[in-house]
Amino acid sequence: QVQLVESGGGLVQAGGSLRLSCAASGRTFSSNAMAWFRQAPGKEREFVAAISGSGSITFYADSAKGRFTISRDNVKNMVYLQMNSLKPEDTAVYYCAVDRSASWSSSPSRRSAYDYWGQGTQVTVSS
Repeated sequence: QVQLVESGGGLVQAGGSLRLSCAASGRTFSSNAMAWFRQAPGKEREFVAAISGSGSITFYADSAKGRFTISRDNVKNMVYLQMNSLKPEDTAVYYCAVDRSASWSSSPSRRSAYDYWGQGTQVTVSS
């Protein structure tokens, strides 16, 4: 059974940094794209960043470019999101997701591109 468990969230002041981790279990995902999404209260879940199975391709939402970095460790079956220069508007529950197909989606920012989801980790950025 596939399970994704996020960790690393917390409370941080504006301008600070956090590193989110997502541990995948149940199968290996070294050929599968993984992504981070977030959902703020009262808002739709939105795309943050995605990474290909090999890690050679990354894709970011405009809001994340230059501040966030997605990476992965296929030996550990983990994906990470390094978040720097955090802003209050980054406050949300952050979710990791995995695409069960072994090809890079033509729409990696779409929620429908991903089949497995974690339960989320809360990130709160104070002003």
